[in-house]
Amino acid sequence: MGFPHMGCSNYQDPWLKMVLSIVFGFLVLISSFGTAYGTDTDIFCLKSIKGSLEDPYNYLQSWTFNDKTEGFICKFIGVECWHPDENRVLNLNLSNMGLTGQFPRAIRNCSSLTGLDLSINKLSGTIPADISSLLTYVVTLDLSSNEFSGTIPKSLANCTYLNILKLDSNRLTGQIPGQFASLGRLKTFNVTNNLLSGRVPNFNYTKVRASYGNNRGLCGGPNLRPCQAQPSKSNTAVIAGAAG
Repeated sequence: MGFPHMGCSNYQDPWLKMVLSIVFGFLVLISSFGTAYGTDTDIFCLKSIKGSLEDPYNYLQSWTFNDKTEGFICKFIGVECWHPDENRVLNLNLSNMGLTGQFPRAIRNCSSLTGLDLSINKLSGTIPADISSLLTYVVTLDLSSNEFSGTIPKSLANCTYLNILKLDSNRLTGQIPGQFASLGRLKTFNVTNNLLSGRVPNFNYTKVRASYGNNRGLCGGPNLRPCQAQPSKSNTAVIAGAAG
């Protein structure tokens, strides 16, 4: 909402000038706090990620944090910022760097991140169960060709902006969460070359390109065997009675 029209003589009023000065100063202060907060957290994000991963080939050697100028992290290898003069990370691509360690939980501090690519490394351990709270706005997530184990977190179904999810070529076990079928923006889903089993999500396969190959226990999707019908309780009772 704009200010009402005033004649030039009104701005000569000392009281009015003081009020306008205070209001303008307050707005500038609020703006600077917002910028500083975003800058500090994203710098801390990258610094913590570098510290949590082993980097045998020194790809992250260029990540030095002595420079405090706006946008300095945007020159780091693998880092794409929202704007080249703003220390706010848009995408992080650390693919094929030979990195070892576990999923870097410090990624939560890159709070404006939309793309994360950690593919073709040697990361191990489980994918965090609360990954949706670490990657609130993620659109593209690629964790393929690592050594992740355990189950696929159900909380990924809360990453409602996901377009691309690649978890192929790991050691993931258990079922694919059926809740993934509710990811309305999902276009690409790849879990090939894992140890998964059970019924796959009921995706709309005209919209989602799903890849399930080399998971012997999966059933119910394109190019997969049909799932066996579960026996009803009454049939189970009959079978149990006959066995007795």
